[in-house]
Amino acid sequence: MKNLIVIGGGAAGFFCAVNAARLNPNLKVTILEKSNKLLSKVKISGGGRCNTTHQLFEIPALVKKYPRGEQFLKKAFHQFNTLHTINWFADRGVELHAESDGRMFPVSNNSETIIACLLKEATQFKVKIEMQTEVKKITKQDTKFQIETNKLGLIEADFICIASGGLPKMEMFNWISQLGHAIQSPVPSLFTFNMPKHPITTLMGVSVNNAVIKISGTKLKEQGALLITHWGLSGPVVLKLSAWGARQLADMNYQFSIQVNWLGEITDAILRTDWSFYREQFSANKMGSKYPFALPSRLWLFLLEEAAISADTRWGELKSSNQNKLIQLLTSHLFNINGKTTFKEEFVTSGGVQLSTIHPQTMESKLVPGLYFAGEVMDVDGITGGFNFQHAWTSGFNAASAIAQSAL
Repeated sequence: MKNLIVIGGGAAGFFCAVNAARLNPNLKVTILEKSNKLLSKVKISGGGRCNTTHQLFEIPALVKKYPRGEQFLKKAFHQFNTLHTINWFADRGVELHAESDGRMFPVSNNSETIIACLLKEATQFKVKIEMQTEVKKITKQDTKFQIETNKLGLIEADFICIASGGLPKMEMFNWISQLGHAIQSPVPSLFTFNMPKHPITTLMGVSVNNAVIKISGTKLKEQGALLITHWGLSGPVVLKLSAWGARQLADMNYQFSIQVNWLGEITDAILRTDWSFYREQFSANKMGSKYPFALPSRLWLFLLEEAAISADTRWGELKSSNQNKLIQLLTSHLFNINGKTTFKEEFVTSGGVQLSTIHPQTMESKLVPGLYFAGEVMDVDGITGGFNFQHAWTSGFNAASAIAQSAL
């Protein structure tokens, strides 16, 4: 009987372990988890509902949601993609439903449903789980791996799948780089923008459905919902920008400026053209109570104040200098960003094991036969919306299939 050791008890590690054990009953599978928690990201994802995947079925469109790993994932998703994920869980009694933005959750809207499903599979296929077991070193002699652990001493394996998640510091990859794998240095992804003590933070909780943010001096630009928080700016548009700009923003030490268009696709030129119509239409109305934009009233009043316009000013009385200032604030509001905050506990890193050393169809190392990878330990990361979990299921399943086949 051959042995598979899976390092990491998160989504990718579990998916690899349970599928390998199911596909090859003669394989002895053990998960080593260094903490005292299993599937911790699954538990907290999506506010405890588990954003399991995203309702996006065309592979060319799906891979565009990954700032790093696009070409690699094209091949990986041909083996196992969103549709496979939905069917895999449905076959085990867990139905997923999609929300209007495409994010998919279990119908129960409870992450425990996903956790219970994976734990049940582990029990059914006799996957052994060792908690608080940290891997210190891996060596290979002939066809066997020796794994040095803090708790179980030296253990042996025929196959290893490393699914240890995103590691925030370069030195945490030492035990992997000793196997010959090059590591892309890790930097944070999916974070919010800090603007300490900026007056706009008094509007915390106010959101705009469709804003555009550009990062000054770069090509980075995103559109989507924006949320004002007590420390700065958040919401899907900021999280997407932080993912695409993860490396550039790290190089800037998280000190940069942004331009916010609160009106989305309405540009400065369009607004100037339409402005005379608004002045005429609302001529007798006070600007504080009547306005043509789909903006929250608290934000509108804040922008008027920033443009030195009294809320009692009538549209017909607006001075051109104040008008110019207001148009500029609406379409290109400049903010200086000073630092970042991790988005809730859904910490994602950009970086990890370099993809050029991994086979995308099987997740096997090109350097060390019998060594596989799954999940965020690789230099793959997606934007927010279920894409990081989809990569976990895909890489876990592809590794499991290849290992189960090799162990025959």
